[in-house]
Order: sequence, then C-alpha cells, then structure tokens
Amino acid sequence: MTGATRRVALAIDALRHGWPIRVEAEEGKAFTLLPAETGFAPGTSASRMLISAARAVTLKLANQLEAAVPEAPVLIRAAEPFDLELARAVADPALDLAYPMKGPFAAEHIDAMEPARAAMELARLAGILPAFLVDFSAAEEPQALRAADLAAWKDTAHLTIASRAHLPIAATDHAEIVAFRARDDLREHVALVIGTQDGDRAPLVRLHSECLTGDILGSLKCDCGPQLDAALRAMADEAQAGGWGVLLYLRQEGRGIGLVNKLRAYRLQDQGFDTVDANNRLGLPTEARDFPVAARMLDLLGVHAIRLMTNNPAKVRALEQVGVKVAERVPHQLPSNPHNARYLATKRDRTGHLL
Repeated sequence: MTGATRRVALAIDALRHGWPIRVEAEEGKAFTLLPAETGFAPGTSASRMLISAARAVTLKLANQLEAAVPEAPVLIRAAEPFDLELARAVADPALDLAYPMKGPFAAEHIDAMEPARAAMELARLAGILPAFLVDFSAAEEPQALRAADLAAWKDTAHLTIASRAHLPIAATDHAEIVAFRARDDLREHVALVIGTQDGDRAPLVRLHSECLTGDILGSLKCDCGPQLDAALRAMADEAQAGGWGVLLYLRQEGRGIGLVNKLRAYRLQDQGFDTVDANNRLGLPTEARDFPVAARMLDLLGVHAIRLMTNNPAKVRALEQVGVKVAERVPHQLPSNPHNARYLATKRDRTGHLL
C-alpha cells in the first residue's frame, strides 16, 4: 500500500510542476499524459487530448459523447496536432474569447477508461485544469502509477490524529483543536471540539470546507465566513446548555476543486455564469468534497452520532452513505447580501439546498 500512495503523491507533484505522468490499468493499457495547464516542454505536440465530459459539452461535442459511459473523460483529435498553446486554449474557458475558432474536434472511443478517469481525478487533486496532451514524445521519463493506486491513496485508514491542544476562541475559551494528517497527503484537516465531550450525547456538528476568500478575507460572494462564525457561536451556546459541538474544518477549497480553480470559476461568474455552470465550463464537478475523510475524523474523535448543521440534504445522505449516523439535520441559514444572493439562489434551485 505504501508504494501505491507514494506513486499517487509523486504523480500529483509532477502535475503541479508540469511534468508528464503515465497512468496504467491492470490489463496493461495506459496513457502517457502531459498536463495542458502546467506542462512546459517547448516544441511538444500530440495528435490527441484528454478532456472532461463537462468541458467537451462546452466545446459542442455533446453529440459525440459515449452515452453508455456517463460523465466519462473524452479523447479528442483535431485536424492538426495540439501544441501546448492550443491545448491551453482548449482547456481554459478564460481563453475562449481570445481563441474563438477552436476545432473542429472529433471524439474517439477510449479503450482504457480506468486510467482516463484516474487522470481526471489526479488533475483535480493537483488543483489544475483537467486536460492533457496524450501519447506525446516525452523527453523525460514520466512518473508512472496505476489507476488502482488512487483507491489506496484515498483510504481514510491512513488518517490519524497528529496533535491536539487547548484553543480559546472568540466564541468560547472552552475549545480544543485536533489536527489530522495522512501519509502521502499534504492536506492537514482540523477539528474544533467545543465544550465537554460526551460520548452518550450527539454533538452539534458542522462540516466546513476551507474558504480562504470567505473565512479569511471576508468575501461577500459566498456565505462561508458568516456560516463559520455562526456555527461556532451555536456550538458555544450548546456547550453552555450542557451539550457539546464539533467543527470539522476540511482542506477542500472550492468544494474540492482547489483555490486557483475556484477563482477561475469566480471569473466566469463575473461574466454571468452561475456557480454550477462556471464549474462545468472549467470541466470540473460541482461537488468534489471528500466525505469519507469527515467520517474518519468523527470516528477518531469517538463520535458515533451527530446533529448536523446544514441546509443541504445531499450532505446528510453522503455522510450516511459512509457510515455516519445523522440523528438530526439542524438548519443553518443566514441572511443573504447583494453579492451572494444569486449564489444562494443557485444552491437552492440547482443543488437542492433548503433555503
């Protein structure tokens, strides 16, 4: 298992640096890939590109997608080979106006779907656009891994408690911070336990994915900062009434797409797209958070049932599917402002939030 997780960690690092990777399937089929966004290899070109299904729809290839394999990556070919300049224009919707005459492209059947899907997931984990030059002439040895290695890397059994300490906060001086870390994963999640832990009583729990713009900079485009503050105050009130609370602060910026891609989505929202369509134009999922990590954190804390602060029924279902007992859904709604009203309406109308 250690070799598998190490290979994934090295592949993610390679993608961030723009180095090639080779993703292999169990049956021997493989893709050698150069990331379109970060790749740096002057003169490099390839006859094909691998992109996500969502980006393929934006490029008007919907009628060529494989209906039998929903949301599958798409292998495309053009009349001329793709160099990195064209590959970036295909991958990045911010360049759509500068390069309006892309294509025509033809979608090809993918025999090795497992490594193709793994490549899309690796791009998301690396925080880059999900687009690659395929089977180009690599000047250097690509970082190799197996598609199945991702499952080992994501195994939450690797997550352990690294440290814990008393942490007085504005809402209460009776809080403890607990840090979690996994081998071969640089993300360090934390929990804040507020009040006295009581294993016989379900705590008030909030899953909060990190939001640099909202939590730290006070962005008005989302409701993350106010939700975080209100959750801590509610848990402090719960503790004063004899209960307790747990805030899980998860290192999953932008619902799992990463900070840079989240800011790309913001730019598309400035052009008039809502948050769902912005993610899709980038070729990224609307929801990519890792709920098994939250379940593992709760288990390590000895939490067996929770009262979940959320307006999202899908979050309740996702946690229950990974073994968390949700005893109650506690609404967590705050007033909108002129900058996030459309964002909240999109959450209500397109992703099922109860607002």
